[in-house]
Amino acid sequence: MLSKRVSHIKPAPTLALSAKINQLKAKGEDIVGFGAGEPDFDTPEFIKEACIKALKEGKTKYTPSAGILPLREALSEKLLKENKIHYNPSEIVVTAGAKMALFLTFMALLEEGDEVLLPAPYWVTYPEQILLFGAKPVIVNLDEKEGFVLTVEKLKKYITPKTKVLVLNSPSNPTGAVVPKEELQKIAELCVEKNIFIISDECYEAFVYDGEEFLSPASLSQEVRSITFTVNAFSKSFSMTGWRVGYVACPERYAKVIADLNSQSVSNATSFAQWGALEALRNPEGKAFVERMRSTFERRRNLAYELLREIPHVSVVKPKGAFYIFPNLSYYSTKLGNDLKLAEYLLEVGKVAGVPGSAFGAEGYLRLSYCLSEEDIAEGIRRIKFALEKLL
Repeated sequence: MLSKRVSHIKPAPTLALSAKINQLKAKGEDIVGFGAGEPDFDTPEFIKEACIKALKEGKTKYTPSAGILPLREALSEKLLKENKIHYNPSEIVVTAGAKMALFLTFMALLEEGDEVLLPAPYWVTYPEQILLFGAKPVIVNLDEKEGFVLTVEKLKKYITPKTKVLVLNSPSNPTGAVVPKEELQKIAELCVEKNIFIISDECYEAFVYDGEEFLSPASLSQEVRSITFTVNAFSKSFSMTGWRVGYVACPERYAKVIADLNSQSVSNATSFAQWGALEALRNPEGKAFVERMRSTFERRRNLAYELLREIPHVSVVKPKGAFYIFPNLSYYSTKLGNDLKLAEYLLEVGKVAGVPGSAFGAEGYLRLSYCLSEEDIAEGIRRIKFALEKLL
């Protein structure tokens, strides 16, 4: 008999769609895929070489559960210089990706019956992890007309005596929305007042556009820092998705617990991958690589946005960050029944793949990643337009 805590776990609604994509590709079909949640850039050679060097030097044994000290020291320097937050190395835990950092943080904080404020559209993993620990995701529905930006006034309506945590993801997956500094300050002050923890998922911090400013909540004040868990990874910024190196920074009393949980689960993030991550932070070529990706994604975003605006009955918010765009295709999805059927239709008729918005708590939308060439973006959106026109 399985435990109750896993009884709610369900397969992602995109699994059937992924199976169809694989079947079509196996048959030699030309599919334009907008589904990838990872950069299409290769991991830089200097990071790979550092990992290879670590392997050759025998750095293949267990590490401290919180991560190797040089990496935590480099992360401390990075967080101070780039994010304006002072964290000691003892307040940083290196994990097997940001997903593991979130998992361990939820495990450390949540009790049965706790409520977690979860702005929607949300990343698909948040509600599943929250439910796994017996807590309740309280969905804070955001408005397309307001750019999917979370506001303090919107948030206030959902707070109850059971509210324990707020999950912030800015820039957002899937919308690319960025919470402005003034609004973030108000939200953080409310959380301090109500004694609500903030889990700040900052995995897309490197990708902001139009002069938008990225801001870590923990940098706002010592009071906000004391309730904030800053989560990040090397996956997006350095195109290291498969390396599985992330981290969480928080007050030491929490970091110690999270490190202990890490030690009793995966022991530590892969040793040689940590040395590659250290090189990502220390090598002078790192910032140039990140900026090259950011500027490339900004051009692709502009192209995708302009092309999607040309499709009749489609509305779209221009994302301020990340590398996703989230058009509203509800006019068409209602004709087919739901957005999962629309995604299947686009795959079968248009030979183009995207992720249905319902996976992110937003029925009728389609998440498109612009982690592909400008030529493929143009061709893919042309196919979407062609397929949708057949439904008019």
